[in-house]
Amino acid sequence: MDEARVDKWLWAARIFKTRSIAADACKNGRVTIGGVNVKPSHMVKAGETVSVRKPPVTYSFKILKTIEQRVGAKLLPEIYENVTPPDQYELLEMNRISGFVDRARGTGRPTKKDRRAMDAFINEME
Repeated sequence: MDEARVDKWLWAARIFKTRSIAADACKNGRVTIGGVNVKPSHMVKAGETVSVRKPPVTYSFKILKTIEQRVGAKLLPEIYENVTPPDQYELLEMNRISGFVDRARGTGRPTKKDRRAMDAFINEME
């Protein structure tokens, strides 16, 4: 198999939990190939780079093998290569440190004071 649907490949490569979530991501413009948004039915080939935006990070994967059947997690290095730039992971770490992502359950939205503290923290980092 030298081609596969992008939504099936994203599901089979365990980037999304279900195929319908992968298809929704494609429809909502969160999946791009070569900077162009793709539909769920777009056929992908080995060697292409797929970018998936899962806020706040944009992950990039180089396709090594096209598959449409889900495989075990141990076989993933044969399927794709993660080529996400390190600055994306730094962005994820900054978001985690800021405290908003790991807020205690039930505390609700951040207060105005909390938001100002987060803004000040982010502006310090820039």
